[in-house]
Amino acid sequence: MSIAQPLQPRRKSRQLHVGRVAVGGDAPVSVQSMTVTDTRDVVATLDQIEQLAEAGCDIVRLAVPDKVAADALKQITARSPIPVIADIHFDYRLALMAADNGVQGLRVNPGNQPKKDFIRQIADKAKACGLPIRIGVNAGSLEKPVKEKFPNDMVSALVESALLNVRLLEEQAFFDIKVSVKASDPMTMIRAYRRVAEAMPYPLHLGVTEAGTLKRGLIKSSVGIGMLLAEGIGDTIRVSLTADPVEEVTAGHEILKAVGLRMDSADLISCPSCGRAEVDLHGMANQVEALITQIKLPVRVAVMGCFVNGPGEAEQADIGIAGAKDEFFIFEGLEVIKRVPQAVALEEFKHELDRFVRENETMLRQRMDQSKQAQAVLLA
Repeated sequence: MSIAQPLQPRRKSRQLHVGRVAVGGDAPVSVQSMTVTDTRDVVATLDQIEQLAEAGCDIVRLAVPDKVAADALKQITARSPIPVIADIHFDYRLALMAADNGVQGLRVNPGNQPKKDFIRQIADKAKACGLPIRIGVNAGSLEKPVKEKFPNDMVSALVESALLNVRLLEEQAFFDIKVSVKASDPMTMIRAYRRVAEAMPYPLHLGVTEAGTLKRGLIKSSVGIGMLLAEGIGDTIRVSLTADPVEEVTAGHEILKAVGLRMDSADLISCPSCGRAEVDLHGMANQVEALITQIKLPVRVAVMGCFVNGPGEAEQADIGIAGAKDEFFIFEGLEVIKRVPQAVALEEFKHELDRFVRENETMLRQRMDQSKQAQAVLLA
């Protein structure tokens, strides 16, 4: 079975660390999200961080709107299972406090920093604490001089802002830099990231900002982030959704799997609904999807609506289930191994799936290792 790969080799970037998570260089592309709790509520924020970590989030970002939130970071960072980045707007002093209170990284929106000297002070503090800084340029909050220079060219404005603020950090001999140039329009962000990727050696954080609700946001983010990753651009990602942040993490992992950059969890193949199906295909697909979320090996699972599609059209799957009239066939490869009534189909399939993973763990780990080795070749 072939190993999926991006269309182009990964862009080589300078590596940095956000806590224990390496970003850039030969590190895997990491998945980020942001809490939606009030950071001042330590218990609620830690609870959400735990949920995100369980879903596979590598790095989490927290809003720091005031001194109380900055103070709360001391307790949060001490107990967080994943590295914490402080999201700073307007008041540079909150970045200094966040650094002292244990965060593993800082995100600064240059458009919301009224004086460039503030960014220099943040750089000095970050250097003293050994923290990376993300210059988070956003189409909705560009500096006024940059907007005036490029009144009708958002791509150039985004790139100009990124370059300007990176130079400020470099002037402070600060080089642990990540950069993002986000826009709500996927085509704008794609063009901006392409230009930034050519202009600087730093790792890039990809995202379509203000992408929208779950359905619309997933489409925009998949187009923008997915296209860049397929071109070898991007070192860490956030799928920004007006939804539960756990959905952002799930979407991030699915995008990485779709472009061949992650093979550390199960994948689902399911056919579209059609008039041939004589079972509840939609219900079964959703139940199987929930079933495989905890599998951390690259097993390929299929749910097919009828025997026309499965197992034949699910040939790339390791194991699957296909509907018939009031019953299901369970198949492994092209071989039918069980025929079961619809009422017990999910239970029987879970049993066979668990058996398959248990008996084939060595093969599945080899598949995962082959994917990692293929990625290493692309970066060599």
